[in-house]
Amino acid sequence: MASIDIWTVFVVAFLGSVGHCIGMCGGFILAYSGAKIGTDWSRAHQSMAHFLYNIGRVTSYVILGAIFGLIGSAFIITLSTWGVLLIVVGLLMVLMGLSLMGKLRFLTVIESSIASSKLYASLYRRTIASPSLGSFYLLGVLNGFVPCGLVYIFGTFALSSGSIVDGMLIMAVFGVATIPTLFTFGFLAGLIQKSRFRALALTIAALLVMGYGLFTLAKGTMMLVKPDMIETKIEMMKTKELQLLNAK
Repeated sequence: MASIDIWTVFVVAFLGSVGHCIGMCGGFILAYSGAKIGTDWSRAHQSMAHFLYNIGRVTSYVILGAIFGLIGSAFIITLSTWGVLLIVVGLLMVLMGLSLMGKLRFLTVIESSIASSKLYASLYRRTIASPSLGSFYLLGVLNGFVPCGLVYIFGTFALSSGSIVDGMLIMAVFGVATIPTLFTFGFLAGLIQKSRFRALALTIAALLVMGYGLFTLAKGTMMLVKPDMIETKIEMMKTKELQLLNAK
């Protein structure tokens, strides 16, 4: 993965977490904070609980990234299929940006909760009833597998990477980028919800998402319209890499 892609994933995920993730995951955080965290717990103990919860989420995202990357590696064979997938990713990112700006209900529509299933409800009840620190990690894992619009979008991005490793990396970066906001939310829920920065971050995230979505859309279109030019560029890049390796 190019570093610019990783930084784009991080920035968009961080800004998106200030708005969307608070609304999506905020309820989970408030629920476990009230049910599991004692009033006599020290700040250090509370911090560890919130940290383990977030690491649990990231674990789920990495697993999903591996699955998406594996699927992508099975289908991305030619420049044409790669181009089509990039066009799909680009369109989804533009729709996501419009949704973050409140212009569409795209993220809301594609999100569906599995919390009503008997298996999930049973696991959730057992985990939230336990006061152990390890249970916070398990709760995060459960939360990480709950369908979420942002997870779907970045999952599609991982799919387009066509690599298990890159897919895991994309989803790991996505998960890590959401930790600061959700970790802080555990302590400052009311302040973050009312903060003006939340609205500003959503707008910035939306513009970044749409901008990169249009770039991805254009890149995919070029692969379909001018495959020979793309292949030539790829061969030139490979030649330069070989020259650099031989020079060393």
